[in-house]
Amino acid sequence: MPKILDATATASQSTRRRAARGVWLLGPALVAGVAYLDPGNVASNMTAGAQYGYLLVWVVVLGNLMAWLIQYLSAKLGVVTGESLPEVLGRRITRRRARIAYWVQAELVAIATDLAEVIGGAVALNLLFDVPLIVGALITGAVSMVLLAVQSRRGARPFEFVIIGLLAIIAIGFGAGVVIAPPDPGQAALGLLPRFEGSGSVLLAASILGATIMPHAIYAHSALARDRFRLSEDRPSTSTLLRATRWDVTTAMAIAGTVNLAILLLAASVLPGVEGTESLEGAHAAIAAGVGPVIATLFAVGLLASGLASTSVGAYAGAEIMHGLLHRRIPLLVRRLISLVPAVVIVMLGVDPTWALVLSQVVLSFGIPFALVPLVAVTARRELLGCYANRRVTTIAGVIASALLIALNIALLVLTAVGA
Repeated sequence: MPKILDATATASQSTRRRAARGVWLLGPALVAGVAYLDPGNVASNMTAGAQYGYLLVWVVVLGNLMAWLIQYLSAKLGVVTGESLPEVLGRRITRRRARIAYWVQAELVAIATDLAEVIGGAVALNLLFDVPLIVGALITGAVSMVLLAVQSRRGARPFEFVIIGLLAIIAIGFGAGVVIAPPDPGQAALGLLPRFEGSGSVLLAASILGATIMPHAIYAHSALARDRFRLSEDRPSTSTLLRATRWDVTTAMAIAGTVNLAILLLAASVLPGVEGTESLEGAHAAIAAGVGPVIATLFAVGLLASGLASTSVGAYAGAEIMHGLLHRRIPLLVRRLISLVPAVVIVMLGVDPTWALVLSQVVLSFGIPFALVPLVAVTARRELLGCYANRRVTTIAGVIASALLIALNIALLVLTAVGA
């Protein structure tokens, strides 16, 4: 009898150790997932809910489902090959001019990303402490440099802990409003039916997808997985890492999808018909009037955490893009200063912050195919990933996702041109 009890206790301890080890392997997707909760997401989802109610709920859900596949493929590439997507493309694009051209579009995407992050942080500081936008932009940039210093000096794991902490603040800040002011279940369910109402809704759909499936998150996730699970003799097996990665991506996308949906549903239930909700400042005021100042403050805190976390991840992605494609590495903090300048200039010019955020997400939407198509292509190659190359059904799903995103962008151009 004692032997049986000892064996049971040993098995239980072994299970707990495996579970603890599995939890310890989580992290890269949660960091990359911050890109799905950046200020651009907030602006796009708030605007969509305020202007079209529950119409575009289906876009948020569809985007999140596609994001799971895309982020898993990106992480798998980093885990299996020990290289990021920019590094793989930097080797495979042999012509220097082609490599530079590809880098230019990726760099524009990185700049658009940074624009959204910095503006979001600046608006949040203005809402919370009445800080001028230009000062808020500089503060956001400075704090992001501190976070990047943690990554540069302390390594991947401490950086993950900081970003995950900010992710928790984001989830609370943006999710609290839906608890206090729940949406109409019937209207929310009706929003799952795919449809548009003119070019304005298509523009916002492209903006939502650009904010949800962000090119820099695709580049960054492969690098984050590479840095966390560098090829070595003592690392867990590739199969174990990929199993943990699936859980990691599932957790990250569940959080991101829920929060993004909560933002749109809150706007759809509280903001329609309210004057001035076309801006983040107006939406904040409307939330304060409709739900209460506490929820409005939590919203602003969530926006601030979103800007601080996502701008750090964006700068990390920008540095990886330059290194992988141009084979040049500059210090991460220097890279942060370079990408910060365009965002600060736009703030100084007095461009409407919310409109700049939405347009930045449209730019990101057009950058998706340049990251997604190569990702699907390289992860399907057996000579690169061996037995971990995509199965046929996975490749087909990736091709369908790419085609849908490209088709949406084409529809946006056509509808806008004819003034529909």
